[in-house]
Amino acid sequence: MSEFSKTPVDVQISVDSSDNGRATAAAESPQKQVSAAGLQDATSHQADSASEEVPADQLDKKKSGFLAYFRTKEFYIILVLGQILAITNTATSTFSTLLNEEKTSIPAFQTFFNYVLLNLIFTPYTIYHYGIKGWFRMVFSHGWKYIILAFCDVEGNYFIVLAYRYTTMLSAQLINFWAIAVVVVVSFIFLRVRYHITQVLGILVCIGGMGVLIASDHITGTNGGDISRGNQVKGDLFALLGATFYGLTNTGEEYFVSTRPVYEVLGQMSFWAMIINGAQAGIFDRDSFRTAHWNSAVGGYLTGYTLCLALFYCLAPMLFRLSSAAFFNISLLTMNFWGVIIGIEVFNYSVHWMYPIAFVLIIIGQLIYFLGRRVLGEARKPWLGKNQERGVSGLFTAKKKIDSAIANASVNPNSSLDDPRTTGTSAV
Repeated sequence: MSEFSKTPVDVQISVDSSDNGRATAAAESPQKQVSAAGLQDATSHQADSASEEVPADQLDKKKSGFLAYFRTKEFYIILVLGQILAITNTATSTFSTLLNEEKTSIPAFQTFFNYVLLNLIFTPYTIYHYGIKGWFRMVFSHGWKYIILAFCDVEGNYFIVLAYRYTTMLSAQLINFWAIAVVVVVSFIFLRVRYHITQVLGILVCIGGMGVLIASDHITGTNGGDISRGNQVKGDLFALLGATFYGLTNTGEEYFVSTRPVYEVLGQMSFWAMIINGAQAGIFDRDSFRTAHWNSAVGGYLTGYTLCLALFYCLAPMLFRLSSAAFFNISLLTMNFWGVIIGIEVFNYSVHWMYPIAFVLIIIGQLIYFLGRRVLGEARKPWLGKNQERGVSGLFTAKKKIDSAIANASVNPNSSLDDPRTTGTSAV
């Protein structure tokens, strides 16, 4: 910019040496001033464009290439965390099936203890952080949002558990791919998420793998138990409805945990869900509760179901922060394989030769999903701003990583955000 600014000054000095020069300069000055102003504006625009690269952009460029995200530790954390969630979710499905075999089907009451346990853990912790007045202010400001989230979550659990009354564990799980479609559509419309072609391709490959599983399950007629075709259709419809509510819940929870602390989100969701679920159980489960068979086995299954589901709820927000609700759901597609492993011993399920093909397709789909992603991956949420300024700085969030890099760069003036030493995260 300094070279451009010198030009009009030199012209002015040279023409001031004579009266004719003054006249010539005066005549030429408007054109030269406009030209100089244009050059200055262009240069200023270039400088502004360069300054648009926020710390998040610099951090994102720390690794380059189409496989950049595969060289980050977050990628492997996501894969492992996704499988842990798939195993815990499979365990809850197993306990639901075992309860049904004990002639105990209480779909609303069954999940009530999970909400009670989460509420006992996270609501007091939230009050401890905010104070009782701060907690009430938070409830007054955001409570209605959490009520909607809690309602969708309660109904998702209710209809999925109800589905096990009429269909098998594997059949109910296979319907869950519908939640992926719900998540993609809702995220695109309301959260302004724009999916890369590799993400769309990865999702389609995963769904293709699920299609192979569904085909093998229905072609062979295995894993169907003694359930009649009419009841199985009813169970599949309940599972489809539950998957729809799950898709809405997952998208909403991803939004909340990226803008608010996890303990607040889980505390509020479980608080309102406990009330909604309790009322629903009192209305719809009274007859089922009276006719249920209560014994030590049922008590053990309910305890196992509650503990596994509570663990699932505690870990899910971490995956939502690191990736997205879409990847969360395609990660859970592998739960069918864990279900088969458990079902071989517990329910005498059989494994068709198409299952390994489906497993490979789903894994390949998950890898394709992250092709072309940068260092921050899906942890950088589009609705939080270019530098994640509207997000919360918490464990596994992109804002936490950005803030940590900026803080380290300020302590070490000679380093930059591109320096590997400035990209660590601190746990909060």
